[in-house]
Amino acid sequence: MSFTFRCVDAVADAPLLHSWVTQPYASFWGMLSATVDRVVEEYTTIQSSGHHHALLGLDGGVPAFLMEEYRPSASPLAAAYAVQDGDIGMHLLVAPPSEGPKPGYTAAVMDAVLDRLFAKPGVERVVVEPDARNTKIHVLNERLGFQPAGVVTLPDKEALLSFCTRQDYLAARAALRNPQDLSAPIHQGATL
Repeated sequence: MSFTFRCVDAVADAPLLHSWVTQPYASFWGMLSATVDRVVEEYTTIQSSGHHHALLGLDGGVPAFLMEEYRPSASPLAAAYAVQDGDIGMHLLVAPPSEGPKPGYTAAVMDAVLDRLFAKPGVERVVVEPDARNTKIHVLNERLGFQPAGVVTLPDKEALLSFCTRQDYLAARAALRNPQDLSAPIHQGATL
């Protein structure tokens, strides 16, 4: 696996993103019935917001996941917790596997995303707010250092607010002695 990142082009990438966000496994992404035009609209809004940014993750040059980073202070989370300097929010959607699930793949993607976020100057804590019912992603989050803070009510869902400090992430990484330890039971296609 060789992960790189590039900015989402809302128009050019919309057909690909549409093929991901309308899959049943992506139900927590909230776009199951979206049209391609709706995807263009959503990512145009995100890319022009100034506080929310979408990136396409590539594996060996092939699109493999979508990540979004955002300032919690400019999001609905600002009303749900005391935002701290150094907080950055994150969403993650891994593409459906083309050749069947690869155990450990989603964990490897999440590791690459967290590594990228913590490499940004000033970032001390990553904040996530997956749907409270999305138990699959809660397991992965905890494996990579996220600490649940409780369920919060957001405009579009009941969410499990969780935080991962730089120290928690590094400790979780160290505890995972090798890439195989990142595998079971999380499979490619998890959403955050």
